[in-house]
Amino acid sequence: MVHLVYCDNTGKKGERVLDKILSGTKTMVVRGAAGRKIPHSRVFEGETVYFMEKGTSSISAFATVKVVQNYVKLTEDEITKTLKDNQDKLNLTEKQKERWHKKCLCLVEFGDLKQIEPPLAFDHQGNMDDWLIIDKIEDVVVGTSIPYNYEKSKF
Repeated sequence: MVHLVYCDNTGKKGERVLDKILSGTKTMVVRGAAGRKIPHSRVFEGETVYFMEKGTSSISAFATVKVVQNYVKLTEDEITKTLKDNQDKLNLTEKQKERWHKKCLCLVEFGDLKQIEPPLAFDHQGNMDDWLIIDKIEDVVVGTSIPYNYEKSKF
């Protein structure tokens, strides 16, 4: 499987998630919720993760998953400690720390980042989440896309 991650585009240039990834100051992404939600327990070492900035239609980089940490039923202190222990890789702002302060967390560390030049044109379809699990990136690229099916995103 491959993964497509929408990166938040709020903040000033240089502080946005994708900017941090491309500059190498962010080597881990986090997703969290009150209960298990994609990509929790569905992303594995060695898989490929693609990145695009929310609000654009450009898939601009990809990397290889190095380490995955899945947590459930964390206490308030455990959430804080987990985010703090990984802050050197996550590079979260205070606002992002609040956003990801959730009982179920999935932390995905990546390496071997490569920029895609020119970026791939993303074929946006309705009701897509901010993390897609697909067979191959061509499934969501303009010209080769197929209708998105949530089968791979079910637990």
